[in-house]
Amino acid sequence: MTTTEPLRTMPLRTTPPRPARGRTPLQRLRGVSATTAKYLSLIIASVVTLLPLSVLLFASLKTAPEYAQTGPFDPPSNWLNFDNFVTAFTSGKMLEGFVNTAIVLVVSLAGTIFIGTMAAYALDRFAFRGKKLVFGLFLVATLIPSVTSQVATFQLINGLGLYDTKAALILLFMGTDIIAIYLFIQFMQSIPVSLDEAAMIDGANRWTIYWRIILPLLKPAIATVVIIKGIAVYNEFYAPFLYLPSEGLISTSLFRFKGPFGAQWEVISAGTVLVIIPTLIAFLLLQRWIYKGLTSGAVK
Repeated sequence: MTTTEPLRTMPLRTTPPRPARGRTPLQRLRGVSATTAKYLSLIIASVVTLLPLSVLLFASLKTAPEYAQTGPFDPPSNWLNFDNFVTAFTSGKMLEGFVNTAIVLVVSLAGTIFIGTMAAYALDRFAFRGKKLVFGLFLVATLIPSVTSQVATFQLINGLGLYDTKAALILLFMGTDIIAIYLFIQFMQSIPVSLDEAAMIDGANRWTIYWRIILPLLKPAIATVVIIKGIAVYNEFYAPFLYLPSEGLISTSLFRFKGPFGAQWEVISAGTVLVIIPTLIAFLLLQRWIYKGLTSGAVK
């Protein structure tokens, strides 16, 4: 009879974990350099942006003799001097400019959205002969400088009897935004065609599909176009100055303070601050839509 010895279990040898290797001095130096460069670039960009605005604010609070005798970076002696703002608002007829700008802006944006979304819907959903040619013509139109066609545009507006009317500006602003059409097409390509087919099975026609399905889904693109186009129309000077000389928009109202014998720069600065305030408020309220719309348009 043989007896077997019990098996001896050998304890497993566990090696202690190796300590994590620390960053080398060169890696730490690179990290510090990258962080320093990042914050330094942000500081430089902030200074470049805020420095002209601070000069503008200083000039708007100075009197005419003080503006002539001091430098642009010298702060005003009286920070509560708002006479230039009152002069710019009353003598510059800025209230009329704000009203006219609001009318042109609202109608132009509504027309741009309506025409742009319908054109994008037709180009994206319909197959027709010459579709690629239309895309090519749109691309060529974006490459032609608008200055080269101003003579023909002026003759066309004058021939239609729209010179010196708000309708001329509205027509020009509605019909020259091809970038908006491309932006709408990019967003529309992300909308599945199956939604159109399901709606057509339920008896919806093309207009119902566009109005009830496509247009509500284009809200991010519409918000982006409204912001970008609205700022462009708000800041436009050449078209209102040429096609609407009898009435002032907000961009041309400040031109009244410049004459053949000089310019009242302190009043112009005050008026410029008044012009900046609405765009600043709009940006602060709509910045979420700006970032969301631009980033969504970049990936679609």
